[in-house]
Amino acid sequence: MALGTATAPYELRFDAGRICLDLLSTTHPEERLGSVDVLRAWITGSGLVPADTALAHADAAWLVAFRELRGQVDRLVRGWPGSGTRAYDFALARVNDLARTAPPAPRAVRGGDGELLRRLDGPPGCPALLAAVARDAVDLLTDPAARAALRQCEGDNCPIVYLDTSRGRRRRWCSSEVCGNRERVARHRRRAALTRA
Repeated sequence: MALGTATAPYELRFDAGRICLDLLSTTHPEERLGSVDVLRAWITGSGLVPADTALAHADAAWLVAFRELRGQVDRLVRGWPGSGTRAYDFALARVNDLARTAPPAPRAVRGGDGELLRRLDGPPGCPALLAAVARDAVDLLTDPAARAALRQCEGDNCPIVYLDTSRGRRRRWCSSEVCGNRERVARHRRRAALTRA
């Protein structure tokens, strides 16, 4: 999914290439997971649950848990496994612990027109959703090819980490529409200023 899946004022992004990286993107340019409603929008927008899944049972504890997981995944993605720091080791243990829980169980059901639709086998709990994100992080971090494709955006002051799946692995920005466009505008302004001078 791409930028703008959710509406302002908490515009969410789903263009980092992995669910766990999309969760990291919720910190830029400011805290995006500011309420339970936004968390519900992120859970649905990320594809963790089908679009029409009821999440009314989500509460403030979910928000705390998702932010905590986000911090641990951030340490692992930006850290180095051989560093042996306590923070890295704690983050690894925490993500592994969260990944142990079974993720939400999907099932196929017939829709009104006879087409098969993806539904969950009951309302998803917070531990199951956290497990899905933690498992995505474990898969990412234990796959050498995926780890080698991790990039940090080259945009000014953009900390977003994304998975570069472009041909030739030459992607420079988290989003061509966001940071790429800013860079092109800035470059144009610099050239225009030089010609005026």
